[in-house]
Amino acid sequence: MNRNAYPESRRAWLTVVILMFAYVLSFVDRQILNLLVAPIRRDLALTDTQMSLLMGLSFAIFYAIAGIPLGRIVDTRSRRGLIFYGVFFWSLMTAACGLAKVYWQFLLMRVGTGAGEATLSPAAYSILADSFPPDKRATAISVYGMGLYIGVGMAYLLGGGLIQWANARGDVVLPLFGVIKPWQLIFLALGALGILFCLVLLVIKEPTRRGAGAGVAVPLSEVGRYLLSIRKAVLLHNLGFACLVLTSYGVSAWTPTFFIRDHGMTPGEVGLYVGSMAAVAGSLGVMSGGRLADYLARRGYRDSNMRVALFAAVVAGLCNTAYLIDNMTLLWVVMFIGMFAGAMPNGVAAAAIQEIMPNSMRGRASAIYLFVVTLIGLGLGPTAVALVTDYVFRDDMAVRYSIVWVGSIATGLGVLLIWSGLKPYVQARQTLEDWEPNPEIQPVTRLHSSKI
Repeated sequence: MNRNAYPESRRAWLTVVILMFAYVLSFVDRQILNLLVAPIRRDLALTDTQMSLLMGLSFAIFYAIAGIPLGRIVDTRSRRGLIFYGVFFWSLMTAACGLAKVYWQFLLMRVGTGAGEATLSPAAYSILADSFPPDKRATAISVYGMGLYIGVGMAYLLGGGLIQWANARGDVVLPLFGVIKPWQLIFLALGALGILFCLVLLVIKEPTRRGAGAGVAVPLSEVGRYLLSIRKAVLLHNLGFACLVLTSYGVSAWTPTFFIRDHGMTPGEVGLYVGSMAAVAGSLGVMSGGRLADYLARRGYRDSNMRVALFAAVVAGLCNTAYLIDNMTLLWVVMFIGMFAGAMPNGVAAAAIQEIMPNSMRGRASAIYLFVVTLIGLGLGPTAVALVTDYVFRDDMAVRYSIVWVGSIATGLGVLLIWSGLKPYVQARQTLEDWEPNPEIQPVTRLHSSKI
């Protein structure tokens, strides 16, 4: 077999599917907390702001920080092995959340969950970039990105069912651990599922690393110099997508609470309706984003990933007003469109990073991207909505207005940054070609390189 050839198609897509399910698992573990706000607040006597720290900042800080050193491992060591140990560790921490008796214990376990989940995406992006040619990467990475929305949907759908199941069982007494509340039992069950899933990851085979210097430990100083040479493109990309992620996490974290408080829905009903919508609209959106970006790339647009994100962000921002609509039918329709559009940037954002970085630096570039979007998006999104509710409106029933305020401001800023980054992004792609001549560049792309 030619070592320069990409993996056989079925093997490559099997890898995508397995990694996507790992991503699903990570988001179920991450998002299940959104449905458990009421019982956890009650049992641990917490405020919305304290809950938001469990949803976002505690998880995000160590997810972001751990990703930087892990990026070096991605560039030089076994990516499959890193994912295996990461899934095992975050599943162990998820189970440990089910043993928390006081707030600080829960906070610490969420920190551990974030650190474990930091292993997945940088390694997955690197594996997929080496498994597919440039004109198929956005689609492949977008299929992986579907895991986010399937995971959110599963968190709501399974979460609603698990809550009913756990509540029906009531408190459980476990040897050594004593009395376990229904919400704690859910975390224990999810942690056990993740540990079992680790066995599936052994099916993945490492693809051959591609490009000059691939697999070589490039010094961090050299990575820094390269990033500085394309700093405008990287900065506008990372900050622009971070603003969109802030909206996504802020809105999704408080959507169940919005329906429960403003529309009197039960957690089970929220899980069914919001979960189904998130899984369907989100999956279709992220897949459509990748397909559209690959289509535009074949048409010669060097900034196709950025263009798709810009268009989608504008549509999603307009649909954020859905939370002000009282008519339930219209509310669901506008929310569906907003979720579809809001999902489109997820896959193309990661694909865009792969297209402007040498192979030997992709892991760390992805880790830096995830550091920025996680710290700003996940770290600030849920807390920003909670702070506006607690300290601006000072009314738990005003969460709908907090969602709209935060979402509109963050999305507007994201649109401005991504639009400003179109031209620098094309220049960054040219910088890569000059730094490392790439035989994978398609002739049509070279021919239409003037299109920006």
